[in-house]
Amino acid sequence: MRRRMLGAARWSILALLVIALATPAAGVPGGSSTPESRLLNHVSQSVALQHWLANPGQAPAPLRARFRAAKEAAAEANATSAASAEDVFNNDVFGLPQNEESVSLCKADPSLLIGGTNDYRGLLDPDGNFTGWHLSVDNGASLAKEGLLPPVEIGGAVARPSGGDPVDAISDEDCDIYASSLNYDPFEPFGNTNGIGIYKTDRDTLLSPACGNEGPADADCWPTRRYAAFSSNPTHFFDKEWFDVGDTGDGEHVWVTYSDFDLAPVPPNPAGFTAEIFAVRCDAELTECTDPIPISEDDVDVQFSDVTIGPDGRTYVTWSQIFGELEGTAQTFVHKIRVAEPGSTTFGKERTIFRETLAIPFGGFLHANDFRVATYPHNEVRMVGGKPRIFVVWDACAARPLDFVCEEPVIKISRSDTGGAAWTRPIVISAGGDNYFANISNDAAGASLAVVWFTSRFDEAFHNRQDVELVTVNPGTLAVTNRQRVTATSNETEADPLLGGFFIGDYIEVAAHAGAAYTHYNANARFVRLVGQGVPIPQQDNYLTKTPL
Repeated sequence: MRRRMLGAARWSILALLVIALATPAAGVPGGSSTPESRLLNHVSQSVALQHWLANPGQAPAPLRARFRAAKEAAAEANATSAASAEDVFNNDVFGLPQNEESVSLCKADPSLLIGGTNDYRGLLDPDGNFTGWHLSVDNGASLAKEGLLPPVEIGGAVARPSGGDPVDAISDEDCDIYASSLNYDPFEPFGNTNGIGIYKTDRDTLLSPACGNEGPADADCWPTRRYAAFSSNPTHFFDKEWFDVGDTGDGEHVWVTYSDFDLAPVPPNPAGFTAEIFAVRCDAELTECTDPIPISEDDVDVQFSDVTIGPDGRTYVTWSQIFGELEGTAQTFVHKIRVAEPGSTTFGKERTIFRETLAIPFGGFLHANDFRVATYPHNEVRMVGGKPRIFVVWDACAARPLDFVCEEPVIKISRSDTGGAAWTRPIVISAGGDNYFANISNDAAGASLAVVWFTSRFDEAFHNRQDVELVTVNPGTLAVTNRQRVTATSNETEADPLLGGFFIGDYIEVAAHAGAAYTHYNANARFVRLVGQGVPIPQQDNYLTKTPL
């Protein structure tokens, strides 16, 4: 393992630790951080990175020179050849990073698959679009086409580029393709209008000659696009969206959830923000959407909503309420759920899934890595015995010294047969090492659930290098019936020349169908010259691997 460069956040923590050790009565390290740093710890890291890439002088010192040089070089970059790598799912010849992967396939025609990324080829896009899409029409075996999501306008006046946080879904009804993104001004994300963009297209449109003629972010590729929610108030920033498309009992709809950050809370607090989860329902054509529906009505600090349209037509929304972050004390994540009946836009009572006292905290870090990570729950629904069973997976520390160093994080799973009213005691399904970025998918055409995550358990000495692990879970007992290492070689997360070990995304995703799992993740395995300069070196790419369950 090569020597790791200490990020700006860890330098701050070390300095604060010296103060804390010298003054036992002092507060925990998070209590002295600035409101801006706390906000950047909490919102999507793609927003912070986009802002720093647009304004390199404001980036943390270790990244400042890299971002400034990358921005200048990107303007004059020339394409070069790239070494091949198994399962790589992009055609990036510039050696720029891709991370935060999403994936979906059409169950009526599994040949059609779409993936999404934060794609740093946005440095080459004149409008600064950063949300990538990657299409396969041969069941994930190869990449057919790719590009960037274009800007979204409202009223023909305000255009905001796609800014990351990719989520993708394909309709089971007609194989229409949907994508979502944060859309904001990268030069001033927290002081300008912004929104949650939702996009719709189809296979023929993406494969047509018209798609791609106008550059990587061609509006012709995604002719239907709108804001699911738009913030005209610059003191509110919409973040961390998720969405699903499916039959809600009265036809096909798109449900979108997101976090609304109030950057001017009344009364003010040390963190400088409060947050609330909202949901929006749109018709399948994206012609009409509801007004935002409050979900976490009494919570003042939240993040990481997930939404699933279940096979029963109900809509299931989960999220985490965070205690301690606003106060600068030890953080606890309380995972919660609300459910809307088929055809309804009214959600039932708020229910608690689990109170996680050892969550990976905002502003904390894994004991052997520097990249951003925080506990992120994901949900799935499967019919069992003719009734809907809800599943939630998440990551949590085995121990948390000093309240911000996460040691030996594990993957937990819990289920409910009562619409979220009661939950089983969480079961640990990981098997050693550091485990994080859990995601779950139901194989409706098969007998199992697929759960994936990043793990360091194959790096027995340091728990630094990373692999992707896939487990097959029995939906009746929650027992792991098969455990597989998806990656053939462990990944060094710090090898990317631009990002180093600073950021690998906030999530990866798996889509399960007919006895196979399609995992979309990132690794530094392919050798490419960085924007045509230097020698070919390993750098961050997105990979798609199909694995039998």
